[in-house]
Amino acid sequence: MEQEGDHKQAVTGAPSLYVVATPIGNLADITLRALATLKSVAVVAAEDTRVTARLLAHHRIDARVISLHAHNERRAAQKILDLLAQGKSVALVSDAGTPGISDPGAIPVAMARAAGFPVVPVPGPNAAACALSAAGSTAPHVLFYGFLPAHAAARRRELAALGPLPYLLVFYEAPHRVIASVGAMTEAFGAGRTITIARELTKLFETIHVCALGEAAAWLEADANRVRGEFVLLVDGAPAADAAAAGADAPRMLEILLRELPLKQAVKLAAELGAGKRNDLYELALEMQSRSG
Repeated sequence: MEQEGDHKQAVTGAPSLYVVATPIGNLADITLRALATLKSVAVVAAEDTRVTARLLAHHRIDARVISLHAHNERRAAQKILDLLAQGKSVALVSDAGTPGISDPGAIPVAMARAAGFPVVPVPGPNAAACALSAAGSTAPHVLFYGFLPAHAAARRRELAALGPLPYLLVFYEAPHRVIASVGAMTEAFGAGRTITIARELTKLFETIHVCALGEAAAWLEADANRVRGEFVLLVDGAPAADAAAAGADAPRMLEILLRELPLKQAVKLAAELGAGKRNDLYELALEMQSRSG
């Protein structure tokens, strides 16, 4: 009850920045609270004003819309602060899903909070959560990565670091890179892991396909329509035996890293490579340095 009162005060009282989740495809997938917020604010800050204009028109909302995207985020964030300082509330939306999650939004949120303005989340659709709910995975732990690097070498490095981790890995990917990314995952993780390919979620041609990682590229290439739309890729984590082996190699890994790196950097990299928990590795590294004199 106290929480409900807080939200009511945020709408009718102090000017606030509302972080509003919007549909990832189906325009009906919007919450009543999101609609009420979009109707009540003075300005909607949108990643793509054309996309947001269609959403607002569909729900018969007449709102002033300004642009906030990856290339003008800091400048637009300052405009939002100016509006808040004038006593006007602002709703922040991305093209689809929840702002600030592999989408613009973090900068205006941080700046508004630092300036002392309330930041109010209005939760709703999220592509990763949508894919996870329909994947049928029983993995107890999930690691959300987002978009892999566009360049092949950087992508390989990131996947090599993720390889030993025992968590279900969640990636976003664009259609023009999905085959290359799936191929790089196969090289880094091996062909036997299971991948769930989710594309066009909540849209007319929604597809959720589960297969061995080694079969994924061929499945995508078999039909040109399968590489259209935005993707969520869920890849099983390393088998327990592999993760245990990585932990068993921790002393050797630290020995090699400590030759080239300061202790803290060596421990951080070893933890990212799945050799163990950072605190445990830090203690081990100190012990190894002490023994070596």
